[in-house]
Amino acid sequence: MWIRSSFKTGRDDVPLVLLENVKKYYTLGGQEIRALDGVSLTIEEGEFVAIIGPSGSGKSTLMHLLGCLDTPTDGKMTICGHDVANATPNELAAIRNREIGFVFQSFNLLPRLNVVENVAVPMIYTGAGMRERRKRAMELVEKVGLKDRMNNRPTQLSGGQCQRVAIARALVNDPKIIFGDEPTGNLDSHTGELILHMFTELNQAGRTVVLVTHDPDVAAVTHRVIEIRDGRIRREYDPRKS
Repeated sequence: MWIRSSFKTGRDDVPLVLLENVKKYYTLGGQEIRALDGVSLTIEEGEFVAIIGPSGSGKSTLMHLLGCLDTPTDGKMTICGHDVANATPNELAAIRNREIGFVFQSFNLLPRLNVVENVAVPMIYTGAGMRERRKRAMELVEKVGLKDRMNNRPTQLSGGQCQRVAIARALVNDPKIIFGDEPTGNLDSHTGELILHMFTELNQAGRTVVLVTHDPDVAAVTHRVIEIRDGRIRREYDPRKS
């Protein structure tokens, strides 16, 4: 169903994601908040990973860093071979567009665009022509099972259908990593299972998938769980063996 990404870092010993003693501090009301306090981890190409933790644990901050939406206060961090820790905002934007696909809890679809147009949006920033964008978007819309909904707008779709559109959009630039930020949070349990099955299929086809969640049922479908609390990694485990 899914085309496997052909990405390689260029060196067998370089992981897709590398964090070494990463810290992220904020100042709020004159007080220093240590959102991340020395996080070290690696994610290899083709892994299926969940990052879990309660509210305030630091998992959302970690997601922002991994997704190149922010840079760390201190520490070493590379994503797909790029030095993210020292990247400029424009460099971060380019990495997000080329290397990363996002699937959010709230879908983040543009209400005035139809399904195909929503999926094609990330390709605009690559310089792809309109015909190429539409062709690629239509192919992915069909793959996520929405061939008969191509001309519908988000308000005409169910929550599960909106999330499938979001998955197609995340894949349109053939990214190296797919991040799901609470991707089933706004869905009923049955629809959530279908969406998780799609993530599983993507991983089986060779995609690197990272899900950020507080839901142990979501984490249970992955192959490695990273538990974060108080800005630090407390443990890692394989849910298939627990």
